[in-house]
Amino acid sequence: MTTHDTPHHDSPGHDASEALADRIRRAEAEGTPLRIVGGDTKTFYGRRVEGEALSTREHRGITEYDPVELIVSVRTGTPLRELEAALAANGQMLPCEPPHFGENATVGGMIATGLSGPRRPWAGSVRDFVLGTRLITRQGSEQRFGGQVMKNVAGYDLSRLMVGAQGTLGLLTEVSMKVLPLPGASRSLHLDMPLAQALTTLSEWGRQPMPITAAAWLEGALHLRLEGGPSSVAATAERLGGDELKDDFWEALREQRLAFFSAEDTRPLWRLSLPNHTPPLELPDVEETDVLYDWAGAQRWVRSGLDAGALREIVARAGGHATCLRGVSGQSVEEPFTPLAPVVEKYHRHLKAELDPQGIFNPGRLYAAF
Repeated sequence: MTTHDTPHHDSPGHDASEALADRIRRAEAEGTPLRIVGGDTKTFYGRRVEGEALSTREHRGITEYDPVELIVSVRTGTPLRELEAALAANGQMLPCEPPHFGENATVGGMIATGLSGPRRPWAGSVRDFVLGTRLITRQGSEQRFGGQVMKNVAGYDLSRLMVGAQGTLGLLTEVSMKVLPLPGASRSLHLDMPLAQALTTLSEWGRQPMPITAAAWLEGALHLRLEGGPSSVAATAERLGGDELKDDFWEALREQRLAFFSAEDTRPLWRLSLPNHTPPLELPDVEETDVLYDWAGAQRWVRSGLDAGALREIVARAGGHATCLRGVSGQSVEEPFTPLAPVVEKYHRHLKAELDPQGIFNPGRLYAAF
């Protein structure tokens, strides 16, 4: 097994876990809330946190990497770009294609938010590739969970529960993940077609062995990415036709740099998560509404002034949920996430009470009460 305490391309690694643990122990003793900060590129996602900043940026470096076994372990303050560069140097990648939203994005932010890019429906989510984690608890002790290490407690898979928990259950210090080889070939296509036809066609293609790894519909056109063996990609591209699309379209979509996401658009930005093959939603024509269909329609970005309650009700009837990333004129919103069902909320409260009874870790980040 190959071990690296230094990332391949940048500054040396550093283990700051003891200093972080000391600060957490003091916070627990004093009842002082902490606002966990990595690269600070995803603060728009979720509720504002009032607390003393606890930075993970000094806790960085790849601690173990085995390209043959396709496993990497990395400290959570490590810049995401450094990890991806180290993997790319070995012809490998993070399959979930996580967004950065800025040069300073960290591995910890990727895990905390659990956000995945265009490849997610075909490759899997961030959670799917987490093997294990290290976590500093409220008592300041570092615990290991998942993978080939300590068995999870209380019936919870704590390593994967940390994905999307936004730092509300403890401080992540290290994560072990499965990685995959980079595709042998990649080609992107632009096919002019109406929305209804695009959704129907994608549903049909989903039942065929086609090398699709991204599909989005915007402004009257279906955008496709084909990845895999060179012959398979070339044959599929010839079969489908259409125009060549620059591969940087997918990065622009992932990082919200397309014109659709422009900060000059003062309408709220919503992310809708819906079951596969959900038809277009019938949204009231309160004012102009624009929709970008990602993940072959399972994820939809919406710019609209529609009332939050009305929008969430429509989405809920379709079996999905709606998250507001930016409010009017780009401002944060009071309730960005869909309220939890009572039974689910009960489990959330129980878990928070077990792991962080004083509420020192990112209090209120996910929901006001916890």
